[in-house]
Amino acid sequence: MAISSRLQVEPLQAPESSGVNFGAVVPNANLENLTDADFEVIREALYTHQVVVFKNQQGLSPKAQFELTRRFDPSATSYGHGKTLDAKRSILHPDLKTIPHQPQVQVIGHGFVAEHEGLTNIQLRHPHHKTFHATAIPEDLDRDHTRFYRWHIDAALYGELAPPLVTTLLAASVPGGGRRQTCHYDDDMSSDDDSLDTLDVALGTTAFASGYTTYDQLSPEDQLYARTTKVEYAEHPYIWMSSAKSRADGLGLVSQGLELAPEQLPPSDPSQIQTLPMCWKNPLTGKLALQIHPSAVRRLHLADGTVVDDLAEVRDICHRLQRPGIAPRNVYAHDWQVGDLVLFHNRGVLHSVVGAFAEGEVRLFHQCNVAASHFPVGPDSEVDAAGN
Repeated sequence: MAISSRLQVEPLQAPESSGVNFGAVVPNANLENLTDADFEVIREALYTHQVVVFKNQQGLSPKAQFELTRRFDPSATSYGHGKTLDAKRSILHPDLKTIPHQPQVQVIGHGFVAEHEGLTNIQLRHPHHKTFHATAIPEDLDRDHTRFYRWHIDAALYGELAPPLVTTLLAASVPGGGRRQTCHYDDDMSSDDDSLDTLDVALGTTAFASGYTTYDQLSPEDQLYARTTKVEYAEHPYIWMSSAKSRADGLGLVSQGLELAPEQLPPSDPSQIQTLPMCWKNPLTGKLALQIHPSAVRRLHLADGTVVDDLAEVRDICHRLQRPGIAPRNVYAHDWQVGDLVLFHNRGVLHSVVGAFAEGEVRLFHQCNVAASHFPVGPDSEVDAAGN
């Protein structure tokens, strides 16, 4: 007789004013000893709700976190960015430390940690928008005001490594005190302008936005455009963009000509450039998510064979399509508690770190994703592209 799961999956309760229509909480999971029946419940919850929060997982081992992550794609074994992190110029390099006994799991966070999982005397750095954005919040306002650092998908976007299906984040330590910040979308911080978007967030939140909501909100014309367009990503994108600067809302880069030239990049192979559908299909529901890594885009390939090559135009198109999806009412900003493990559908949501920590505030997380064994599936060429 098959053993049924006793896991409870509870949809997130968003305020009535919110447009967040995704997310779920599982309060009673034993992820260290996961049964097949439990995993089937988790898999369905993930592809239905896109973001699943497991409470009270502070004792979860890195091995069990990796096994949960890999269970969505058992043949996948390597970290989602592969060896690209070895490149010192990559924008990802300073933010990650690898757990020696479980190299698919990275340590991220902020502050000094004397010892953790075989790592000693590590200095973690929470990404701060002033290091990546074209403009920054004034220093005297930085404690109470912040920005989305970079909206993104976890993906190498170059070479043979396919975007991971899922990512898991485990909160091992979070600062106390309940400090909150106002997240700003624009350069202008005029307090008397009600038209400017802001979002009240907990310190160090991770923000999520649904690619399904983003797609559903598009006009019929833009939906057709999204279904029939492919996105070409830059060669070695995280090195290519290392000198470029972000928009104030973290949704893509400002076009200032600061990207590295081809001769400044590591040796490149045109066959390793990734060109992916603009819309990715959910393997359970069949729904389409508008999934673009806005900072890494280089060209757009349209249905009629036209290639949009002007980088500023490419970025403007992507920003116009994606910006409604990160409006304040559509963003789920997770308020981290110690022991929270968040599992999210990397092919269905964008996410961004947020916040600016003060000296002495320590944040310690375990992050895990593995490059998938297959690339995202786009709309069916004859059915979904026609909108039927």
